[in-house]
Amino acid sequence: MYTLKAPKYFKSVTLTLFVLLLSGQTIAKDWLVDSPKAYKKTLEKVKPGDKVILANGTWHDFEIVFKGIGTKDQPIELTAQTKGQVILSGQSNLRLAGKHLVVSGLVFKGGYTPSNAVISFRRNKEDLAYHSRVTEVVIDNFNNPDKRESDYWVAIYGQYNRFDHNNLTGKRNKGVTVAVRLDSKNSQENHHQIDHNYFGPRPILGSNGGETLRIGTSHYSLSNSYTLVENNYFDRCDGEVEIISVKSGQNKIRNNVFFESRGTLTLRHGNGNIIEGNIFFGNGVDHTGGIRVINKNQSVKNNYLEGLTGYRFGSGFTVMNGVPNSSINRYHQVENALIENNSFINVGHIQLAAGSDMERSAVPVNSTMQNNLIFNENSQQPFTLFDDVSGISFIGNVANTVAHTKLISGISQENITLKRAENGLLYPLDRKFAEKGASKDLSPILKSATGPHWYLKKNNLVAFDSGKVINVKAQGDALFNAVLMANEGDVLVLADGDYDVRKMIDINKTVSIKAKHQGKVKITFQRSTLFQIIDGGSLMLDGLVISGSSSPDSSGNTLIRSQKWGMVENYRFVMRNSTVTDLDTNHSFHFFDSGAGAFADYIELTDNHFSHITGDLLRLNKEIEDLGIYNAEYVILKNNSFDNVAGTLVNLYRGGTDESTFGPHLDMSNNTVKNSGKGKRNKTAASLYLHGVQVTSIESNNFENTADIVIEHTVGEPKTLVKNNDFNNTATVSVKELYVKGSHTAVLVNNKNSK
Repeated sequence: MYTLKAPKYFKSVTLTLFVLLLSGQTIAKDWLVDSPKAYKKTLEKVKPGDKVILANGTWHDFEIVFKGIGTKDQPIELTAQTKGQVILSGQSNLRLAGKHLVVSGLVFKGGYTPSNAVISFRRNKEDLAYHSRVTEVVIDNFNNPDKRESDYWVAIYGQYNRFDHNNLTGKRNKGVTVAVRLDSKNSQENHHQIDHNYFGPRPILGSNGGETLRIGTSHYSLSNSYTLVENNYFDRCDGEVEIISVKSGQNKIRNNVFFESRGTLTLRHGNGNIIEGNIFFGNGVDHTGGIRVINKNQSVKNNYLEGLTGYRFGSGFTVMNGVPNSSINRYHQVENALIENNSFINVGHIQLAAGSDMERSAVPVNSTMQNNLIFNENSQQPFTLFDDVSGISFIGNVANTVAHTKLISGISQENITLKRAENGLLYPLDRKFAEKGASKDLSPILKSATGPHWYLKKNNLVAFDSGKVINVKAQGDALFNAVLMANEGDVLVLADGDYDVRKMIDINKTVSIKAKHQGKVKITFQRSTLFQIIDGGSLMLDGLVISGSSSPDSSGNTLIRSQKWGMVENYRFVMRNSTVTDLDTNHSFHFFDSGAGAFADYIELTDNHFSHITGDLLRLNKEIEDLGIYNAEYVILKNNSFDNVAGTLVNLYRGGTDESTFGPHLDMSNNTVKNSGKGKRNKTAASLYLHGVQVTSIESNNFENTADIVIEHTVGEPKTLVKNNDFNNTATVSVKELYVKGSHTAVLVNNKNSK
């Protein structure tokens, strides 16, 4: 009689099953699915420890609901077959609901969410996510085509969730990139963790609603969030004045890097937040800011801030005034703030009691600034005091500059020499300053250590003249076809001769059009518009002669325009060394006209000659709803001549009282303006009409027989300089304060007036 013995491997499997049964665990299973239908069926079967794998490829119009109950040791996972090779396009999004869920490896690109969020940590208001994680996910330029339509890219609800190692780049439509929501008890005191994410460039929005990260809202701002934000990299996040907007209590923001980002980390609402170990590299970029303090019991310590140029609410460091008995959505008084051991190096502005006015009259109280290091190479002291700051105690601070007279007892002037350490930060060489400023233990997170390692961190802004040089002959539709076939950054060099363009040319890429020999290329056009800049387009013109003599005999022609409505991508326009003439086949023939919703990063006109134009030169006035929205950030006119322009040279409009933006900016210098602005159809009756422009410089220009310059200040403490101009048979500048009582704040110096 034989005894049947079990093989060794069978004993091993039996033992494993026995252990699993004792532990309550099940054997995990991988489910590979290749369609939304298969995904939905599979989700009904998954158990703790299972992994749902989306097959490689493009999933179009796929709204994913990922719902399940995993365990701490056996979460349920949703991932890509190959990370980075599963693309969610069209109208797609993701909603998580349940417990212990993990999502990874997906890319949202080539579309936009049909709902209010691309990724939401809830299925609906009642069904939230807890103890769940989204990691190594990419959202790349996944924008609603209506720029004013608001959505989140990530909305975090529930409690104990983690969002880490993700790449979020190129949000262009209105709405916060990542929002921590506290709109129910189950989302408060949430203990979320947001770490090691790459927040890629967010272009200037040109209105409120462009924050990169917001924790809470004003309505729930007296609730605590306990959210940890650490080791993230904020790369040129320029949406609006608030990069991070903290609107709740008991959060920690630490060890993050802010690289050349316009705006500030703002403690807008909520109390008891800790801001420590963060690094701000401005590198002298315009409007780069640091930290803004509002509310109670805020701790700002061991932060390093270098090369920041911002001022007012976008300063390198700001302590605000509050509103007495403030409503929950206004400015609460700063009380018991501790600001210690921070390094302010080449920080242009440190502003205290900022925003002081009739409403914001509650000065900071019971607060301390101590052991901070202040160093400016230009030897200018950075402090501006807007109200009584006796409620801030200054103790043991050191600076290489003479302290403000009201702060001299708490800031000692010292001979300080700095040296850059291995961590890339500057520290004093003298050991007696070892306890001043930020710690040498700081270790700035590297960009390469954030986001998924498998997704390239690229600059989406294509530089002019960065592509190939393409020679174009003066024949037929050569210019139209050359633009059509050009690639990003290409330079089209036009041979000498005449180009009569019979079709409107759409500019949907970054392209330069240049004359081979300046002044030897003449362009006429048979349509009402020669160039139309549409989404993705930016245009440079150089050395051309452009005439409207072949244009239709009808009113309202435009040489160049942006898309009439609904652009989501910012554009750039540059014209140099060119001549524009004979835009006069009928009345109201304009040079450049912005569409509604269009936004220019900059418009530059340099060394050009404009003559005989029956309309306006630059029409940047389409956002008339007075919501703080505008059409161009920087408008630059240098060394041009303008002769017989019947309309307004620059009509630049930003209405309303919102204070969330830095622009618009106008820089007009060394131009000659003759016989302009006096056309009977010029509705502004001005040569320049600037409404709500935040920064204006009009310097060393010559105005002869030209209409008035009208400047209307709204809010935001606008900076206006009119200097060294000659006004011959031209009225002087008219400046009005539309909201602030009293005389205007413009600086008008060394201007000459003659008849």
